[in-house]
Amino acid sequence: MHTLDEALIASGKVRDLYDLGDGTLLIVASDRISAFDVVLPTLIPDKGRVLTGMTRYWLSRTAGIVRSHLLGTAPPELPAVARTAELAGRTMRCARLQMLPIECVVRGYLAGSAWRDYEETGIVGGHELPTGLRQAAPLPTPIFTPATKAALGDHDVNLDQKEATALLGADRYRELAAISLALYGVAAVHAAAQGIILADTKFEFGLDRDGSIVLGDEVLTPDSSRFWPADEYAVGRSPASFDKQYVRDWLEATGWDKTPPGPELPDAVRDGTAARYREAYERITGGRFGAYLDEMGVPT
Repeated sequence: MHTLDEALIASGKVRDLYDLGDGTLLIVASDRISAFDVVLPTLIPDKGRVLTGMTRYWLSRTAGIVRSHLLGTAPPELPAVARTAELAGRTMRCARLQMLPIECVVRGYLAGSAWRDYEETGIVGGHELPTGLRQAAPLPTPIFTPATKAALGDHDVNLDQKEATALLGADRYRELAAISLALYGVAAVHAAAQGIILADTKFEFGLDRDGSIVLGDEVLTPDSSRFWPADEYAVGRSPASFDKQYVRDWLEATGWDKTPPGPELPDAVRDGTAARYREAYERITGGRFGAYLDEMGVPT
């Protein structure tokens, strides 16, 4: 293999996946951003590096709960073909897994599709919730609400326990639920200590060659989680989050019909979004984002 292009096996909304041919993969997080299931033409500077750095941080903190697929992110841990300025800080070398067919969503607050489902039925992912809850309200206890993995341009579909069990089997379902809830619990406590509410998040798991569950993909990033600043939180409305809020707000105001192609973002929206991602990294990890870039050998 002389170039990574020869090893490309998949390209998603944000990540590109490369097969190194030795049982390992490279997962490269780009600076692409999607909104309303459309990839926008404007890149968000260093967004992919934020996602990779936060994933590395969380995988280290949660290693006592479940093993992960991560083998390395720093240049010496990557193959020579991936040691480039462009890939620095946004690349993970990972063990190849047999990925399981659901996204493991844990919700601690009533937001997003959970709020819509609750308004219509009072039930979220098969969990019957107390009456009278308001938008963004904390749930009595975090709940496991798995969903299908949507293809590009499609929406995830929430599953109840019966539907998810049919895909996984009862034992595997219980194991994934227990691990997911444990991960959420550790992350929510840590985030709260940094003045951040972890409203919900999603995990993806796969099986290694021995059939053991391994945590994969991105973990507890602004793209896979709702992080709310605690000092801006109030029940009854959707709080601003550390992710695409600037982008969504601007797109809604333009009257765009949410079909491809998406519009270019103004510089202020692009830069505001980039700053929000970097702030999320620094508040969650307690470290400077610049220090992460230095460690990864990102040129200044």
